[in-house]
Amino acid sequence: MKGDHSMNPLIISPSILSMDYAHVNEQLKELQESGAKWLHFDVMDGHFVPNLTFGPDILSGFRKAVDLFMDVHLMVEHPKQVAQWFLSAGADLITFHIEAMKDMEDCLALCDDIHAFGKQAGISVKPHTDVKPLLPYLDRFDLVLIMSVEPGFGGQSFMEDVLTKVKLLRKEMDKKQLSTRLQIDGGIHETTGKLAVEAGCDTLVAGSYVFKNGIKDAVETLLCLKK
Repeated sequence: MKGDHSMNPLIISPSILSMDYAHVNEQLKELQESGAKWLHFDVMDGHFVPNLTFGPDILSGFRKAVDLFMDVHLMVEHPKQVAQWFLSAGADLITFHIEAMKDMEDCLALCDDIHAFGKQAGISVKPHTDVKPLLPYLDRFDLVLIMSVEPGFGGQSFMEDVLTKVKLLRKEMDKKQLSTRLQIDGGIHETTGKLAVEAGCDTLVAGSYVFKNGIKDAVETLLCLKK
């Protein structure tokens, strides 16, 4: 997407994978009162990754409960089909994995389908996947998500070597003057978040750090990383 990324505000997208489901109402209220603008849904099918999480009805329920941007990350074997379910349930952004697709043409076709639905499209890569094949097509996506842990489970440690890919993507986005957002997910807290922002990320997914600390304080700490 054409534009100037330097105008992109830093966005925090708390992952509901780490919510305390015994206190959902209280946590959603605190999220609404925090500086978080997005809510991140890690959708796993038990095949693409060895874990099973949320279906579209969960998203639909959250859509009714809070006024936040619904950031859906599909870690599934069949993203084309699953994307339609979550778009219908109220997703604002669908991010799918390049590793789940046949080729780049397949990725671009799904991106176009999501845009035709009037929603944003993102593409994600696992920690050891090369991002160079993406470089010519960055203008077709609203967001690129770099996984800084192996997808599948929350609470893993940040893999610092992925920042090389972040820097490469940021350099290319800046050269092309793109407003495409650069998101990172996995092991994000105050220290790793700062490294990610310095490398060029403008969107941080944080689960354990946000929900296992004071939500408002944790979000504010992360937002201050770009100041």
